[in-house]
Amino acid sequence: MTSLIARDADAFLHQVGSSPVEKTFRAVDGIWAEDHSGHRFMDFQGNTCHNIGYRHPRLIQALKDQLDALPFTPRGFTNEPAVELAEQLSELWPYGKGRVLFGLSGADAIEMALKLAYVATGRVKTLAFEDSWHGAALGAVWAGGRAAERQGFPVFAGCHHVPPFWARRRGEGGDEAATAALAAIASHLRQGDFACFLAEPIRSTPHMPPAWFWPEVRRLCDASGTLLIFDEVPTGLGKTGRLFASEHFDAAPDMTVLGKSLGGGALPLSAVIARDALNRSGHLAIGHYTHQKNPLLARAGLVTLDILRQEELAARAAALGREALQRLGEIAQASPLFRAARGSGLLMAIEAENPAELPGLRKACFAAGLHLGIADNRFLGLSPPLTIGPDELRQALDIVADLHNARP
Repeated sequence: MTSLIARDADAFLHQVGSSPVEKTFRAVDGIWAEDHSGHRFMDFQGNTCHNIGYRHPRLIQALKDQLDALPFTPRGFTNEPAVELAEQLSELWPYGKGRVLFGLSGADAIEMALKLAYVATGRVKTLAFEDSWHGAALGAVWAGGRAAERQGFPVFAGCHHVPPFWARRRGEGGDEAATAALAAIASHLRQGDFACFLAEPIRSTPHMPPAWFWPEVRRLCDASGTLLIFDEVPTGLGKTGRLFASEHFDAAPDMTVLGKSLGGGALPLSAVIARDALNRSGHLAIGHYTHQKNPLLARAGLVTLDILRQEELAARAAALGREALQRLGEIAQASPLFRAARGSGLLMAIEAENPAELPGLRKACFAAGLHLGIADNRFLGLSPPLTIGPDELRQALDIVADLHNARP
């Protein structure tokens, strides 16, 4: 029989990163996954969708119950789970009363946030960081800062980009990069015609800005009438040690975008939370999605939020992350394969001494039972579920520490 990988390559349109592929997924449980050969591994990548772990029993049971009760609501109707999820997100958002719209992907929510910014300000220019990623939809691709992703597509005028707050090359200082970024932001916003500044409060690769950075950006946005939109699709809901990544800084956004882990690692769900004063688009359909109030998806979000709070997963991520980051730093100092480690909560990375070795290092980790991501073409990324146990986390870090014995 033709292998699943070969069938995948024959069935899907090919695109970088997802088709064709070299691996399969057959089963998941907690932090663990299994491929079709029976190889079990800890998933420390998971597209940052698995904050509550895979197949959390409470989530699975709740989805089964919701399927039996009410699996779908057509547009023009509402339902209890959807309203309750919107209410809870507004209550949890630390920046006053918010209003919510739901989408399926992070890109959906980014698109809604951009549309709202255009309508609320009457402006059509956007600002974001170079090298930033905010989704694969056409508007999100142009608003984002990866020029290679825009090749071959029509130009969206008005999308501008500034150097990021993080150091993109070795030897650059983080404060130096942040200072240069702030100067560039000030120069652009001084023009007074930008609808929004779109950015991750903590770069998901990860990179942490200096504490002074976002308060200064907030001040510039206020002075220029520019909305500040924080993209927390990969970093929100406890991953960085706070429920919202922006809570690490004294700067309130006008909108927060969530996705990925909001669906509990089971269903696609995203959301934009906006200040109540931005409720100005009632004459338009800025989030006119068929499944915008799907009760099954909303139930996934409700149970995910409940698990995050009842199991105190954000605080758990902060505590485990401190210990793990210290260990990663020790590994980097002791191993000729690595230079340094960085992170916040359970969003971590360790920098390779020789970036060309990253694919081989990742492959060696997978063979030993640990699936990692590659970030910025310099780092091995470690982003485990927040439900991981201390022993499992130590086991994963032992695999990274032993890489010098399995050097490709």
